[in-house]
Amino acid sequence: MSMALTPDAVFSPPLTATDSAGDAGLAEGLAALESYKKKDPAKVVVRFKAVGNAPIMKQNFFRVTVSNRFQAVIQFLRKELGWKPGEPLFTYINLAFSPAPDDTIANLYRSFATDGHLIVNYSTTAAWG
Repeated sequence: MSMALTPDAVFSPPLTATDSAGDAGLAEGLAALESYKKKDPAKVVVRFKAVGNAPIMKQNFFRVTVSNRFQAVIQFLRKELGWKPGEPLFTYINLAFSPAPDDTIANLYRSFATDGHLIVNYSTTAAWG
């Protein structure tokens, strides 16, 4: 005896704001979404250190908003050094790894800060794996 499944039997309709069982979960999800959309105004100190033949910056400490992505740090560094988008720039955290451009400064700082600074090493050639 086989039982035929209809789309209504397999998929339940989405929860709406009027469903009592989903009210708490929906409100909690909307609140989390709203808090995610807000930019955190807190700032952390990022310290840039040259590696190899990269030019040394006159000022190497900068305050960066924690809600920024690492891509913003890369773009800022290019601007400060006067490098064009096609010129090679390799960035590393604590001489160890190259973070993804979509990593947030908050996560990198929380995980890899040293003495209250996020140390970003930069080079014109690949220095570490």
